[in-house]
Amino acid sequence: MKALVIGLGGVTNGGKTTLAKKLKKRLPNCDIISQDDFFKPESEVETDERGFKLYDVLDALYMDEMVKRIRNWMKSPASSGVVTEEPQNTCDNVKNTEVYILIVEGFLLYNYEPLNELWNRRYFLTLPYEECKRRRSTRVYQPADTPGYFDGHVWPMYLKYKSELEENASNIVYLDGTKSQEELLSCVYSDIIQELKKLREGSK
Repeated sequence: MKALVIGLGGVTNGGKTTLAKKLKKRLPNCDIISQDDFFKPESEVETDERGFKLYDVLDALYMDEMVKRIRNWMKSPASSGVVTEEPQNTCDNVKNTEVYILIVEGFLLYNYEPLNELWNRRYFLTLPYEECKRRRSTRVYQPADTPGYFDGHVWPMYLKYKSELEENASNIVYLDGTKSQEELLSCVYSDIIQELKKLREGSK
């Protein structure tokens, strides 16, 4: 039994969750872990001098719990509750293989060192400022974004972490989040299929 751990990171409202769900429908033995499930309660998230809740930083997340959850999945993917029925439109050459796939999606995946040793493939969705702000304005958050929050906290933190990635990280596939969902799905799906083939060939 082999496991493939895929990181699907990037900008807020870049389409990470949508892409992860579409991939899960098409890939065999696929499960998803979402970073959003590891946010600390609002009372534990720091507030800066402007009154902004600092959600877009690692300290706002139970990252150690997230790593633990991923490692537990890697130890026993077959018993993780992953759905193993026949996925839709799966290539014949990846069906019925004992490879389990975990897609981890979130906005701060690659700036936390304990996670970086776990990835088989890493993707990073990007958006230009105006499009990101437009999409963000259509979403309802709990707690809600306060006036100036996007410009004062969300976007600067995205630029900071993206800059750190570009300086320090390698082997990240950058994806243009303005492309259609079908284009993004086709690109990432094809890439993962190639990884599955490599794993299978390596086990022969």
